[in-house]
Amino acid sequence: MEVGLQKPLSIRVVSDGRIGMENQALGLAEALQRLSPSEITVRRVKWRKAFDKLPSALKASWMLDPAGDDPFPKAGEAWPDVWIATGRATLPLSLMVKRRSGGKTFVVQTQDPRWRTGDYDLVVAPRHDGIEGPNVLSITGSPHRVTPARLAEGAAAFADQLEPMPRPRVAVLIGGTSRAHDLPVGHAAELAFSIGDAIDAARGSMMVTYSRRTPEDARDAFTAEMHGIPGTIWNGTGPNPYFAFLHYADQILVTEDSANMAAEAASTGKPVHVLPMIATKPTDKFERLHADLRERGAARAFDGTLGGWSYDPLNETERAAREVLRRMGRELP
Repeated sequence: MEVGLQKPLSIRVVSDGRIGMENQALGLAEALQRLSPSEITVRRVKWRKAFDKLPSALKASWMLDPAGDDPFPKAGEAWPDVWIATGRATLPLSLMVKRRSGGKTFVVQTQDPRWRTGDYDLVVAPRHDGIEGPNVLSITGSPHRVTPARLAEGAAAFADQLEPMPRPRVAVLIGGTSRAHDLPVGHAAELAFSIGDAIDAARGSMMVTYSRRTPEDARDAFTAEMHGIPGTIWNGTGPNPYFAFLHYADQILVTEDSANMAAEAASTGKPVHVLPMIATKPTDKFERLHADLRERGAARAFDGTLGGWSYDPLNETERAAREVLRRMGRELP
């Protein structure tokens, strides 16, 4: 059957509603849609408080909180062709769909499930998680929604503000507190000082955005230290310029605590400088990610300068989408 004559896919994206989590599954769904005509529906689920902490093996669908979405088809509705889910909350639901659909639904789980990994049709997991199996596809970073077209679309609203800024325009993506990293005030100020020096030496400008995890005092210290550097710092109000920053950036600086931000930055083909954080829990997961990005020519540790380099932009989300279609027996464009 020719690609153009294939029946459109129905794709259901399921997560607990957290943006960073949902965007992984949605990014993969959108990549499928670009390759094969598809209709995407999004469901955000939650468990009743009394059952939320139960092991996945003990959860049943009646334990779902009605305040969330019902992830399953209504009576008389067809099962989706593809189910793409991410996060711990979705694990038992994914296996319920695989069983209840009688194999009609191709079940994809992103991230490392850490539970019954071999029972999903496909697991799309970060290579730095180190899981293997015949149904596991390892990719650099995680699936995401960043594409050149999406960046250009997101940039349009900020063109008047960002295009006139001095080049090199430097996007600075600041994370924050996590299980493995912290950003205390003193370290935030030191980072800002070295970044400001580098931008000043290059006669460039900054485009700074913070994470929801960035401590307020660290944000204030960083902002104060960058005073006088040309550019803009998003304060979290109004339209989010994240895509615009990636679009207009000549170089990208990203703190080492976020696998998602690093992978998204590396998909642009622009130099990615990794900023150090304060480690609070021993882990080599992030080092494996950054080593992977270095090997692919995408990233280097920030050394206080803004030297540039080139590499082939990462396109791991599309690679994962192609693998889904291949395993489903769909024709590939």
